[in-house]
Amino acid sequence: MSRILVLNCGSSSVKYRLYDGDEVRDKGTVERVGEPGGGPADHETAVRQIIDGLDLAGLAGVGHRVVHGGRRFSAPVRIDDGVVAAIEDLVPLAPLHNPANLAGIRVAREALPDTPQVAVFDTAFHHTLPEAAATYAIDREIAERYGVRRYGFHGTSHAYVSRRTADLLDRPYGELNTITLHLGNGASACAVQGGRSVATSMGMSPLEGLVMGTRSGDLDPTIIFHLRREAGMGVDDIDDLLNHRSGLLGLTGVNDMREVLARRESGDPAAALAFDVYRRRITGYVGAYYALLGRVDAVTFTAGVGEHAAPVRAAALAGLDRLGIAVDPARNAGSGDRVISPDGTEVTVCVIATDEEREIAQETRDVLNL
Repeated sequence: MSRILVLNCGSSSVKYRLYDGDEVRDKGTVERVGEPGGGPADHETAVRQIIDGLDLAGLAGVGHRVVHGGRRFSAPVRIDDGVVAAIEDLVPLAPLHNPANLAGIRVAREALPDTPQVAVFDTAFHHTLPEAAATYAIDREIAERYGVRRYGFHGTSHAYVSRRTADLLDRPYGELNTITLHLGNGASACAVQGGRSVATSMGMSPLEGLVMGTRSGDLDPTIIFHLRREAGMGVDDIDDLLNHRSGLLGLTGVNDMREVLARRESGDPAAALAFDVYRRRITGYVGAYYALLGRVDAVTFTAGVGEHAAPVRAAALAGLDRLGIAVDPARNAGSGDRVISPDGTEVTVCVIATDEEREIAQETRDVLNL
């Protein structure tokens, strides 16, 4: 099997995995990139350090996570100068992420000029969204001119987890209807019908949808106008508020669900309210996606909160018994990839660890025919 290096450049970190076939040969994460007193000065420095420290003999390809592929990229592509230029053109739609992704691409292409490179896009899995799901009800010409539409994110995670759900249940992927819940510091829901994304909670940016660690998720757009007019806040200030000082952080002062749960357990009313706001938003999306799909075979939790926070899973699905959705307390308290619903329920509830890097590696092999 071929050796693949995966580079996942986040806004302030770089995660890497070196695969030899299905086996992980080396892995790690460089944290606090570009932060004062933190790690490397920038993403270029971080990626150079990673590449210099790895044994890359026999490397067959490099797979790069790219957050935003816009409408152009509906599948992974081999990187050339034209692809790099197109990703640069999409920076206004993902100003925190695409520049970091581009930094990793530039360094890897310079350091490994004879090794093919592949871009795998977070948005690609959601290109199957029906136009009715992707279209916002604003002036059509303005929307078209400025790229205003639902793109969706966490696509590699939703693709991997929905396919792993089919494997876990020993069901054909093309026949399974699944609601996947990626609950981490960033969080999104996705309705997957026969292997195709047909609805997802994140929109033109990763701000829309579920309550997140520091992001507000859904809100009335009038709030933005109100803060501009009444509080005198500038556009950049409001952007910072909604993306970096909202969500769990805004409600409790901390963005870690583990701390929120501990404070809730000790009787902190702010944590209790934040928990209810968080789980209520998830419940609403599960119900909405159930209605859209018509038939749901599985609901699957993944990512840091989804995989490890049993109280969140139980509360998010509480009261949905009439839809055939329930959580078994003993199974919910377990660990690993598993079913956590009682035997005989109409909808199987699962917990599956996501592995975006493995998905990127596989998609890189597919593009390179390895």
